[in-house]
Amino acid sequence: MSRDLDLEGRRLPIKLDSTSNGEFVPIPLDSSLMRARALASERASVLSKRLDLGRREFLVSSCGAAATLLAYNEAHAAAGRTGGWFALSAEAALEPQLAAAQLGKKEWIFDVQGHFVNPTGAWLKKVPAGAKPLSGFEKAQCALSEKPGDRSYLNCLGPSEFIKDVFLDSDTDLMVLSFVPSTREGEPLTIEEAAATRAIVEKMEGSKRLMLHGRVNPNQPGDVEDMDRLAGFGVSAFKTYTQWGPSGAGFWMTDDVGIAFVEKARKLGIRNIAIHKGLPFGPRSYEHSTCRDIGPIARRFPDMNFLIYHSGYVAGEKEGPYDPKRTDGVDALITSLKQAGVQRNANVYAELGSTWRFVSTRDPDSAAHLLGKLFRHVGEDNVLWGTDSIWYGSPQDQIQAFRTFQISEALRDAHGYPEITPKLRRKVFGLNAARPYRLDAGKLAREAGTDAVAKSRAEYAERPNPSFATYGPRTRREFANLLKASGGQP
Repeated sequence: MSRDLDLEGRRLPIKLDSTSNGEFVPIPLDSSLMRARALASERASVLSKRLDLGRREFLVSSCGAAATLLAYNEAHAAAGRTGGWFALSAEAALEPQLAAAQLGKKEWIFDVQGHFVNPTGAWLKKVPAGAKPLSGFEKAQCALSEKPGDRSYLNCLGPSEFIKDVFLDSDTDLMVLSFVPSTREGEPLTIEEAAATRAIVEKMEGSKRLMLHGRVNPNQPGDVEDMDRLAGFGVSAFKTYTQWGPSGAGFWMTDDVGIAFVEKARKLGIRNIAIHKGLPFGPRSYEHSTCRDIGPIARRFPDMNFLIYHSGYVAGEKEGPYDPKRTDGVDALITSLKQAGVQRNANVYAELGSTWRFVSTRDPDSAAHLLGKLFRHVGEDNVLWGTDSIWYGSPQDQIQAFRTFQISEALRDAHGYPEITPKLRRKVFGLNAARPYRLDAGKLAREAGTDAVAKSRAEYAERPNPSFATYGPRTRREFANLLKASGGQP
């Protein structure tokens, strides 16, 4: 076994750390969260001995995931955070069959926000000789880094590792490979490279496992004109960042460039516009990261779908009941829809990438309010599953956290939030996204059960070896190094 796979069991299966997706400065854990993590680690040592298992073997098991989530419940309750919790039986930490039943795969999972940065792509030509971009990331310290070559560590971030993290170490069935903002010359993943990654999956007879976005920033010369070429790669949506621009200034979807972008997508027959909102890239881009333009653009183009990535969430903000006075965050998205007369479950979708990851293990109160507000105001049919992985490593911990999360009865009664039922989980995990992406979820689920990826997954499950590592920056220094490697842009 390779040294990157944590033989001593130091990493927890449900991650609680400061990792960001590179679009916001990592936010350190406070003392109560450090205690939560310490408690989970302590429990792993005690319970693994009771089951006569090595610590690593225990943590890789369903019991290890259950024990971690139960420890987080206890620590959050002690800190007064009781608005949400992970609904697990206490016995699941010691009973493998019970843990597997409560945490195991039940749903078809369609992740609409995945990322892959080509570790050998053309973007490296702009990196100074001798520089080692991304070398400080936890996942870059795998055994593949020992191969000859100054940048051999980049093999740890390659397509084979991407496939392992997403399709072997998690229950994900289908993922959309999305893009990060960049200049046309400095894309860390080009559409050609993304298509090549999709081809790797197709060779595994997993042709319905990976879909593609096309990156378009309409305020960048040449991008709208290039949409015809992108459409030729079979993209399922166009992805844009309203807070980004080649000069540092963003745009509104209701500006002339935004409207021209939507009209061009409609003409090409691609009905999905994925819009990054929230997670502002700094003071200069802050205004354009808010959602005030979403209601108006959705009302103007009722035949188009607007997928709001991150749901407008501002990292680090504590979520509470809906506040119409708030001008940013999730509340601003809701207000924009209300003021424009866009109904629930209409053509605006709220995506959970990075948002769920940040609040789920850090603050169950915020998690409960955030999900509750989205279900109530955007619609139970219009909340989409996304993880922003591989920045956070395998998305399995996010899946297991959502699979067991429940909003407290007190918050449900006070604010009209729904109970998170198995039916609602199935919707969020994949059925909701099947509608705008025009997919037959039942057919895809049947095909996924017999393709080569499923066979590989079954063989791998006999001896799983997840790393529980992350890719994204965990400190200000790692964040600064990532910005430097990407030419100063998130």
